[in-house]
Amino acid sequence: MYFCTKIKETQPDMEVPKKLTLKDLPDEDKPREKLMSQGKKQLSTAELIAILLRTGVQGKSAIAMAQEVLASAGNSLTALSQADAQHFKSIHGMALAKTATLMAALELGWRMQSELAAEHKVVIENSTGLYNYLLPALVDLDHEEFWAVYLNNSHKILGRQRISMGGQSDTNVDLRILFRGALEHKATIISVAHNHPSGSLRPSSADKALTRRICEAGNLLGIKLEEHLIIAIGLDGRPDYFSFHDNGLV
Repeated sequence: MYFCTKIKETQPDMEVPKKLTLKDLPDEDKPREKLMSQGKKQLSTAELIAILLRTGVQGKSAIAMAQEVLASAGNSLTALSQADAQHFKSIHGMALAKTATLMAALELGWRMQSELAAEHKVVIENSTGLYNYLLPALVDLDHEEFWAVYLNNSHKILGRQRISMGGQSDTNVDLRILFRGALEHKATIISVAHNHPSGSLRPSSADKALTRRICEAGNLLGIKLEEHLIIAIGLDGRPDYFSFHDNGLV
């Protein structure tokens, strides 16, 4: 009996695609080098995100991954900053380290915006100004919070304070805390805002009643309630607001 052994046919080694990094790009396309030689303003948003991601994955460069990350939020940094860790899991290659780095960078951007506003005594001239100032504090919460901004007669910010935190549908507001802060800052004007985690911008009867109470208490103290905003994330994933002042409710 003959025993035949099958001889395996040899095949040329298949080249396994390697992890694509920024180093693989031509010099003029490397975001890090471009930032250092031309300045950060010359980089696209995708290139800046690619620097944070550092590397791509098999078959996809860091820039391609950054473009995919942006597209997942409608190419909106505001919408991207509201995404949680679960959102990034749907993007191939976005492991824990990349996700954490990107989420941290986006949060730092919000905090810098608030810090700059406070340091430069920003003037709140209208509902949009108040919205832009308080958006970083209220943009992506899963519970209600109520904030107050204290202003002088020139509408310059003297300070701000979180008055209360609540559940998903309401929060209790202590007027003593609200106006104690106003007196401590020597404010003559206050503007307030709270968020609706539900996404609805429609003021509830409780919201309207609270606004009336703040107005009445302020009148007794000579402190004017200028504005009350409701901030929420719409169905399109973008934040928006309802102004009591603009709608004749203050």
